[in-house]
Amino acid sequence: MTTTSGRLLALLSLLQTRRDWPGGVLAERLDVSPRTVRRDIDRLRELGYRIATFKGPEGGYRLEAGSELPPLLFDDDQAVALTVALQLVATNASGLDEEVDEAALRALGSVRQVLPARLRHRLDALPVDVVVPPGSTAPPVDRDSLLAVGAAVRGREVLRFGYGDSGGTSDAAPRRVEPHHLVTWRGRWYLVAWDLDRDDWRTFRADRISPRVPTGPRFTPRELPGGDVAAFVTARFRGSDEGPRWPCTGVVVVDLPLADARPYVGDGVAVEVDATRTRLTQGSWSWAALAASLCRFDADLEVVEPVELREAFAVLARRSGAAARS
Repeated sequence: MTTTSGRLLALLSLLQTRRDWPGGVLAERLDVSPRTVRRDIDRLRELGYRIATFKGPEGGYRLEAGSELPPLLFDDDQAVALTVALQLVATNASGLDEEVDEAALRALGSVRQVLPARLRHRLDALPVDVVVPPGSTAPPVDRDSLLAVGAAVRGREVLRFGYGDSGGTSDAAPRRVEPHHLVTWRGRWYLVAWDLDRDDWRTFRADRISPRVPTGPRFTPRELPGGDVAAFVTARFRGSDEGPRWPCTGVVVVDLPLADARPYVGDGVAVEVDATRTRLTQGSWSWAALAASLCRFDADLEVVEPVELREAFAVLARRSGAAARS
């Protein structure tokens, strides 16, 4: 390294990539003496970085969290990922309140201002537009409430909260839960928790939660059904108690080539029968909903199984006929 500033940036980049760095290894990587490394470590400390010295056969350094946010250093991929993420939040795709969106917009401007031209070109080649279907905008979640819920999840502390309309206003007695996971699903934030009063797992919309203080005692985490929070949440929103699969699954053969049917399969399974027909395995929360959804292919079809799906098509046919006559 020919300049002190360039050497400091290289040193900081190394310290951010792993927990412990022996002093001799740092000196070798930077092509300087151990004494120079010690001086550069002192310079970074003056800039606000907390760098601990650890003892051992070689001795070394460790970058630790500080009380204030010092200047940060990102490689190209990290800078692009950070900017894209900030853009998503700034366009109100986070489901958080307006203060967070505004802060993200200011952070986005700060980052873009110092990006080198080569990275700005990469970002300009990746325009991000958040398209929200009409009527599907989720109520924003209060940032402080979300942080309080997250702190209870992290601390494994019993959480008490009002639960009602958006904002958590409710005259009912506070709910008492063991908070396990904070998740997002289609633009909304949810808390997955063990309800102490109902003795069962529950999923709560975060925008309806109003945390009460203080929190309760610490608890020992329970085993989530299935052991996987993604599968658990998917199952709950599909109306199933038996994992992420749909409660109603059927098989049909549609008079469409596989290439024409595949774009509309969604989370189902499509298998080619021949050049003009496709076998579909689809699921839904009810047999009537499944029958109606299969009509989206706009083609003749044959029910393979089960009989409940065939009966649902019969009910749907009667209703459709009555609607046509009216």
